[in-house]
Amino acid sequence: MKPTLLVLAAGMGSRYGGVKQIDAVGVHGETLLDFGVYDAHNAGYGKVVFIIRKDIEKDFRERLFDRIARNMDAEYVFQGMDSLLTPEQVRLSAERKKPWGTIHALLCAKDVVKEPFTVINADDYYGRSAYETLGKYLSGLNPDDTTHAMVGFILENTMSKNGSVTRGICQVKEGNLESMVEHTKIEYTQDGRIVSHFNGEDLYLTGKEPVSMNFFGFTPKAFEGFEEYWEDFIKENVTEPKKECLLPNGASEIVTSGKGTIKVFTSQDRWFGMTYPEDKPLVMSEIRAKLESGYYPEKLWEK
Repeated sequence: MKPTLLVLAAGMGSRYGGVKQIDAVGVHGETLLDFGVYDAHNAGYGKVVFIIRKDIEKDFRERLFDRIARNMDAEYVFQGMDSLLTPEQVRLSAERKKPWGTIHALLCAKDVVKEPFTVINADDYYGRSAYETLGKYLSGLNPDDTTHAMVGFILENTMSKNGSVTRGICQVKEGNLESMVEHTKIEYTQDGRIVSHFNGEDLYLTGKEPVSMNFFGFTPKAFEGFEEYWEDFIKENVTEPKKECLLPNGASEIVTSGKGTIKVFTSQDRWFGMTYPEDKPLVMSEIRAKLESGYYPEKLWEK
């Protein structure tokens, strides 16, 4: 069974200052996401599903989707502020301005994803080997299997010099995830150390910690656990204007509750991505170098 690529592309891009999911970084106007989908396509993924906001649909189609859809099976679904909420929950959350988070985004796609799938962020570059590793693993699973997986990265390989990053810090034992906690503000100090501002405390990190970059491989069975996690979250936080239901925390819950396991593959690749406006020149330089080395063809897609 060919796995599906599920792309989280509904973020607001508040730190970037624009719709970074469809910002051009390639020589022919390709987005960073073009290169990830291309790698997944070549690694044997059969379909790509994008989760987007309704307000970017026109630009999304013109700048990315129509090109992708001419080359592989592709579709998209919407994550809206009211998606999955009851009328009463909509009323209670009327003041909210930002999306509900990555667990909420995944659940917006559960009716169109029926095969094992890989989740990625739209604004991160993961490297070809990550798609090959999870693609091979997922192709051997059935939809009801509970033996999920992820590709973890080394924290120091995923830092930005332009500001803080969000990473899920993992505890791994014998190749399997034990637990994972999302840290939403990890950054360099002035003296070059790495610190996480977490729950009102400064936690200094070595940089060698395995972290999640939202590169997960799940079977559709995982949706059951995510639905339970979302229901608990929304009951407790429906009136909160900023709290988000985050995928690393929900994935950790699958493990700690005994609903499944998550095998951890570790990548040594160095991350780059589009978190801040200052990141774009670096991303363009990295892509240009890969084109010049022949890692990617000058023109990714045939059509």
